[in-house]
Amino acid sequence: MDSLPVHPSCFYFAVKEGSVNQVVEILKTNPAVDVNWVNTSDEGRTALHWACQRDDTFLTALLLAHPRIEVNPKHADGGTPLSFACGRGKTSFVRLLLKDLRVNINDIVDGSVALEFAAYHEHLDILKWFIASGRALDLGESVVSAERSGLTDTLHLLRKFETNPDQAREEIRLELGYFEEVAAEVFALVVFVSDGLLEVRQADEANPALGFFRIARRLPLELQMLLCRRVVGLSEENILTQEREAAFKSLAIKYWFG
Repeated sequence: MDSLPVHPSCFYFAVKEGSVNQVVEILKTNPAVDVNWVNTSDEGRTALHWACQRDDTFLTALLLAHPRIEVNPKHADGGTPLSFACGRGKTSFVRLLLKDLRVNINDIVDGSVALEFAAYHEHLDILKWFIASGRALDLGESVVSAERSGLTDTLHLLRKFETNPDQAREEIRLELGYFEEVAAEVFALVVFVSDGLLEVRQADEANPALGFFRIARRLPLELQMLLCRRVVGLSEENILTQEREAAFKSLAIKYWFG
């Protein structure tokens, strides 16, 4: 017997309440649910805004892995999940968004880029994750603001990045355990796939293995590599495109038909 469709508000409130089991169940039984539903009674927020508020790594990974998720939604005052998280010190959420290439990390909100909100509130861990991400950063007025406000630690970190970005990035990656964190994120994605939540499981997907490859290629290259190593072995350092495709297909077949 087919499950009855649920209103997208049920998904929204499950995320808002941090009910991971309920979120998973809705995605399993109602794969077409609108994960980007906007609650006009709640300042125009979406589920991703509330995943940010909860700073829940696994819940956030579930949402980001969904093929239809909108990663740059703006609520009533124009704030995005990233800018919202930067201003409130939601480090776990920020570090996942920074690794998703669909996220516009330099989007302007209220005249500032997201990094400026973290700098203004002296959320040093978030600033370090911005640098560690390797993304092209617009520092905006963060350096001037830090200098004007006497935020010594923030200013030192930003100046260090301005002077030698490559060296600063490598030092901070080692400090943060960046590579271990990336591996944990990949594990969350694999769990998501193994539970059969991706849209490519639906009957209208002619080749689910190829569909998974298409989705997996949205990830930054280092995440693709880590995910592939779960299939071909951890000894492989660099995996060519055709080898990655074969590895992704192998992983998809394992979870869809194994």
